[in-house]
Amino acid sequence: MERVTLEPAFVLHARAYRETSAILDLFTQGHGVSSVVARGMRRGSGAWRALLQPFQPLVVSWYGRGGGLMTLQAAEPAGMPAALQGTALMAGFYVNELVLRFLHRGDPHPRLFATYATAVAGLAGNGGPEPVLRAFEVELLAESGYGLILEHDAGDGAPLEPAVRYEYVVERGPLPAAAAAPASAVFSGAELLAIGAGCFDDPACLAAARRLLRAVLDHHLGGRPLRTRQVFAAMKR
Repeated sequence: MERVTLEPAFVLHARAYRETSAILDLFTQGHGVSSVVARGMRRGSGAWRALLQPFQPLVVSWYGRGGGLMTLQAAEPAGMPAALQGTALMAGFYVNELVLRFLHRGDPHPRLFATYATAVAGLAGNGGPEPVLRAFEVELLAESGYGLILEHDAGDGAPLEPAVRYEYVVERGPLPAAAAAPASAVFSGAELLAIGAGCFDDPACLAAARRLLRAVLDHHLGGRPLRTRQVFAAMKR
């Protein structure tokens, strides 16, 4: 019998299971993305119903046999929930979807877990979601093995020159841009260096980062659309 106790966690997603229970996809500090059954959670008087919600820091315990679906044994708050509304709420669900799509289950990413907690807190602030999302996307790609190359030429290894125009080739990195390079993939060295430095408070850097990260994320998603993007686009319409 496997037991995990007092594990820091966030709920990423919940779905109905049988008549009164739910399966929770958790992002945990020491066990990465893990799924557990919360028995009785969907009962009207279930004590876990209000607690086991996204963006609520938790400490959880579960048990079960290796290879099978684990059962949630205990859960308690580890802090105040982030009060996300409107655009910030959709941004939070977008972050959750990225974690579920990019991380292998059971693979711990304690550094990304800390980045996730920081992102959730940041989305509840007054600075707008875009800088928070771009910083999280950069860290997610690095942690999942798809880190960006933002300091040197992928061809000869030379440091990026701020005034030179580069084509960012996914899975290779920046290369001096040819005349026929698609405009959507071309960045100045200064823009790439700024993205690498995390200067997302600058509007020009933020716009370049949005363009670059969208292309890289879409490539690694293999053409499978993100549901949160589709919902957000429909809301804008």
